[in-house]
Amino acid sequence: MTEEKFDAIIVGAGMSGNAAAYTMASHGLKVLQLERGEYPGSKNVQGAILYANMLETIIPDFRDDAPLERHLVEQRFWVMDDTSHTGMHYRSDDFNEPTPNRYTIIRAQFDKWFSRKVRAAGATVLCETTATELALDATGKVIGVRTDREGGIIHADVVVLAEGVNGLLGTRAGFRKVPKPEAVALAVKEMHFLPEEVIAERFGLTGDQGCVIEAAGTISRGMAGLGFLYTNKESISLGIGCLVSDFAATMERPYTLLEDFKDHPSIRPLLAGSEVKEYAAHLIPEGGFKAIPQLFGNGWVVVGDAAQLNNAVHREGSNLAMTSGRIAGEAICAIKSRKRAMTRENLSLYKTMLDESFVVKDLKKYKDIPALLHTNSRNFFMTYPQLLSQAAQNFVRVDGTPKIEKERATTAAFIKARSRWGLVSDAVRLALAWR
Repeated sequence: MTEEKFDAIIVGAGMSGNAAAYTMASHGLKVLQLERGEYPGSKNVQGAILYANMLETIIPDFRDDAPLERHLVEQRFWVMDDTSHTGMHYRSDDFNEPTPNRYTIIRAQFDKWFSRKVRAAGATVLCETTATELALDATGKVIGVRTDREGGIIHADVVVLAEGVNGLLGTRAGFRKVPKPEAVALAVKEMHFLPEEVIAERFGLTGDQGCVIEAAGTISRGMAGLGFLYTNKESISLGIGCLVSDFAATMERPYTLLEDFKDHPSIRPLLAGSEVKEYAAHLIPEGGFKAIPQLFGNGWVVVGDAAQLNNAVHREGSNLAMTSGRIAGEAICAIKSRKRAMTRENLSLYKTMLDESFVVKDLKKYKDIPALLHTNSRNFFMTYPQLLSQAAQNFVRVDGTPKIEKERATTAAFIKARSRWGLVSDAVRLALAWR
């Protein structure tokens, strides 16, 4: 292997790595993909929602054999306090289209399928192989990688870093900094197994329809965080995540947070009788546009989570990862077809193409929102959910107390919050950031 030279080496077999490997291999490039896990997907953790359009661009007929769980017809957003939730539901029969827009998936199964496609396209995939170091020539250009296997350097014209948010190759080489704790979230997840018909009945689903619940509020105990519940065919993915910096400051335990989320009165009935068979944890980039590192250099590019490409505002990650991997692959193929070297100047094509995609345009549009939510997390995740619940209960509870008195009590609570927590200021700044 060390005597061979590849057109490209991809480090990582997640969404971005597989997209890059498939794109280049299907265009005839000699591709090597390295995965440290026992099999592709063994180290990958996600909710998980698949956005069909991004995969369809890469593999148009993916629906023929991809391991898809349910196509999503309903989205629920919940703002929670300790005993209630105030929510918004969006459900549309439009999502029962011939080629659905979103699916739930189980990453371990899906990534294996994607890797088979990568192999079928002609790439060489090595699992249980850790890339330990980027190899550089005398000018500082990346010329390959060293691994934990015997032998020397595995040479390539370009290395694609798809190693995840906490990948070490790029940081060891000085190409990117270790992500700051306030720019990374730690999410924990469990898989709750139930009969298919029970899930359908509890969520009002038929056939392979699916439902998603995303929740914020006191469930994160004042930290910037989000809970989620995704319906699969015979299981429910349930999880919650918060910023690493908040976990460090509060000393809250992620698993305790998840246990309390499971026991919330709004969640508990949805999981009743389920059998838990899996627990996992995962780091998620949350810094947004301002946290994106240098994306290319002499002989290398970085994609997916390793490039901090995650849209925390819209809870999108896998679609950005796949798209960045595809675009990196297309840029490298274009450079190859022009018989040019993989220099920093030529690889800047990747960033130019990525900047023109929805990936960077969306992240740039909402670049100020992550910082606002993180800075005022106690307002957004404790005070405001409690006020919203109080206002809703005052409106619907009938107990002989005059409505005017309840309205005064609610108004007084909001005035107190405004003076103490800056409610109006937060609302204005959030609106301006969203704009």
